[in-house]
Amino acid sequence: MENKRFSLSSQRNYEYAYTQAYKLACEELAKVQDIERQCRRSGAQYREIDSLKVIILQFLAQSYKVTLPNIDVTLAGSPETVPLKTRVLIIHYLTHAQGTPLAGRMITFKELPEGIIYFPTFAKRTVNPLLHHFSKEPPRLVDIAEKLGGHKADYGDVAVTIRAFPYVPITLVLWRGDEEFTPQASILFDATITDYLPTEDIIIVCEAIIWRLVRSLRQG
Repeated sequence: MENKRFSLSSQRNYEYAYTQAYKLACEELAKVQDIERQCRRSGAQYREIDSLKVIILQFLAQSYKVTLPNIDVTLAGSPETVPLKTRVLIIHYLTHAQGTPLAGRMITFKELPEGIIYFPTFAKRTVNPLLHHFSKEPPRLVDIAEKLGGHKADYGDVAVTIRAFPYVPITLVLWRGDEEFTPQASILFDATITDYLPTEDIIIVCEAIIWRLVRSLRQG
């Protein structure tokens, strides 16, 4: 019974935290004076329909619609409710985007601001599940990643790059291992990623990618 009460309490705390994060994110987006310019910086489309400002943004191969001034995030062409965590990510990306061209230079999570501190959490939530579910059949990662708009990349034994947001490519890498070395996994980022997302959000984006891949793998 104690565990059940703890679980319910944790869930409420989680929902409260993301509700507050979403509220703050909306306030920051509302402060943006030139929203059309910010859309160009983020790779989003901008439209004005009657009295509404409409932003269309791609996230993991799906189109999301953000409407202003009463900020709302919906999945384009679908009545499906967008999870609160996804709404927060989308608005954070829109407000943080600086329009920096991709550098073409790859970095690891530990090279991000506070990346060394957050790495144990990052590895537990992203790298370890990637390794656990795909190390036995690495080639399947390429096939499944295509469903998220991913494509094969030239790293490790098997690697794919998935564009989470228009200017946020994320590369997943697997090494098969042999008699001397166990299988390994890594996640790489373009060096400009912090011009688009803070470190905490990068963890969440990677986690979203990994578990979408895992769900597709389980579905066969």
